[in-house]
Amino acid sequence: MVDMESKIKQLIAAVLNEMGVENLELAGESQAVAVTEPLTDLTTEDLREQLLVPEPENREAYLKFKQATVSRIGIWRTGPRYLTRPQLRFRADHAVAQDAVFKDVSTEFLKEWGLPEIKTRCADKDEFLTRPDLGRELDAENATLLKKSCQEKARVQIYVADGLSSSAVERNAKDTYQALVQGLKGHGVEVGTPFFLRYGRVPAMDAVADILHPEVTVVLIGERPGLATAESMSCYMAHNATTGMPEANRTVLSNIHQGGIPAVEAGAHIADVVKKMLDQKASGLNLKK
Repeated sequence: MVDMESKIKQLIAAVLNEMGVENLELAGESQAVAVTEPLTDLTTEDLREQLLVPEPENREAYLKFKQATVSRIGIWRTGPRYLTRPQLRFRADHAVAQDAVFKDVSTEFLKEWGLPEIKTRCADKDEFLTRPDLGRELDAENATLLKKSCQEKARVQIYVADGLSSSAVERNAKDTYQALVQGLKGHGVEVGTPFFLRYGRVPAMDAVADILHPEVTVVLIGERPGLATAESMSCYMAHNATTGMPEANRTVLSNIHQGGIPAVEAGAHIADVVKKMLDQKASGLNLKK
């Protein structure tokens, strides 16, 4: 029994040591853990630089392969289970993704930008997640508020929606918008008044278009987060959008984030795409390259 208890203590000490915790002392049911330095934020580590497979046959090829993706490649194992650090990183990334979905875009962010706020028919975040249909529509009160806040029949109407990642919006939307507006002005295209749509799904752009009647509608919206990043944003665009139109009429640019398409670069590219839509009077599959 004593020998087994000693082995358990050694195992716990080894796990805590791998986590960066040292000087483990166990006495009966009490335990004291002394942390020599602050624990590392695992989500800040670059998975592409981690070499976890012991003695790989081709180290250079392995690292080159990892540089091509942020997917979890070669995380190794202990018996049938993950190593402690990859397991903790998995749980940390999952927590970040959950926060991005459940957290609201802050009112401070909107006030700093000066965006008027419109809301879909969803009463709160829970209803937004469980009733996608309500996130595609505006009630009469918010439709009236939208008309008062924005000009009608703009050539291009740009707005921001939280979608499924508030983190993506707060990190990327403003820089993307500014680059987009600058690019459109370079093409001689004026844009309508921007606004923020809370609890908005992608097809809400059709309801917005039915109310404001722009030639092109553009929405910057948070993507569904994954374990690679919770800050990825998409841009959906449509020419003469209307409720019930085919999904094939939308043009989309996705993966807008620091590790994908940088926000400023994305904004400039979107401006060129919107100019093509205006010239061709088409979008989606009808838009020629």
